[in-house]
Amino acid sequence: MTTLALVALALAGLYACLTAINLTLFRVPRPERHGNTLAISLLIPARDESRRIEATLQAALASRDIALEIIVLDDGSSDDTAARVAALAEHDARVRLIAGRPLPTGYNGKQYACAQLAAAACHDTLVFIDADVHLGPDALARAAGWLHRRRLGLASGFPRQITGSWGEMLLVPMIPVLLLGYLPIPLARLLPRAPSLAAGCGQFMLVTRTAYEAAGGHAACVQRMHDGLNLPANVRRAGHASDLFNAAGLASCRMYDGFTAAWHGFSKDATEGMATPRGLPIWTVLLIGGHWLPCLVFIAAIVGATPASLTMAATALGLLIAARLAVAVATHQSMRAVLCHPAAVVTTLALQWRALILARLGRPRAWRGRFYEP
Repeated sequence: MTTLALVALALAGLYACLTAINLTLFRVPRPERHGNTLAISLLIPARDESRRIEATLQAALASRDIALEIIVLDDGSSDDTAARVAALAEHDARVRLIAGRPLPTGYNGKQYACAQLAAAACHDTLVFIDADVHLGPDALARAAGWLHRRRLGLASGFPRQITGSWGEMLLVPMIPVLLLGYLPIPLARLLPRAPSLAAGCGQFMLVTRTAYEAAGGHAACVQRMHDGLNLPANVRRAGHASDLFNAAGLASCRMYDGFTAAWHGFSKDATEGMATPRGLPIWTVLLIGGHWLPCLVFIAAIVGATPASLTMAATALGLLIAARLAVAVATHQSMRAVLCHPAAVVTTLALQWRALILARLGRPRAWRGRFYEP
């Protein structure tokens, strides 16, 4: 029991300490007080987004303190996404609709759409958002100011993740838990051009045209699924710095409607993140050992164990709870997400292991009516 308590304390302590350190650096960009008005090209790929696209565009059009153009690419939608964008463009010259070209075999739909959007953009600061991201009025000005003030090639913000059902809470809230608990942000900033430390969120990414073209843009990762990892890594390989910021106070996003959509959405690019033969066993140890073992050992220690074991188990559990609550506060998560955390850890690992096994079996991944080979 003492050995298990020590392991639980070590792994929970690792998670809690790295979370505490990362939260001191993972901040919302401050407002810009001086300087010239930045010109921004806001680029939005859209496929069957009829229910969401108008609200997304209205929020973006309310942006302050920037010169803005918005380009929406209709990626072969089967609904009236294009008609809704076109109607809005008739009333606001800042909005432009372009039709996506047919998707070549083996290409990822979103990456191919983003490459076309970048080619159509007029300005030198490119901002890519998903069609379900709602920007606050000063989100673009603050994020772009932070990008240029720190002389970055790419900056990626993590919006507030809205979860409308218990099923979504089993997967979506784990994004900041994993990011803040296990990415060494201080080291990533100390080595801002190291590709192995690159990370990002494809929902909200800003990149200078110079860095984008040097990295080959989305065309360089058009056969990959995860732009949030691949584009920042390519920017760093090209010699430009990248960094992350907390966008929970600037933007919001409801990624998926319900558990089934979330399961399929996270499964499609799992093998480019956690679900690798080398990485997933390590993730399993970190998550089970750091997030489940403290609870189990604490319960066992209450029933009957040495005072030292009980103290270590209680300390591990306290560190875990404190760190998880801190992540929830910083990223504007509900307390329901915290209550779901033990189940969320298990669900996340189950998804990752399933994705890895299916990829090894050669099973294609399906997303938005398209199939992608592993």
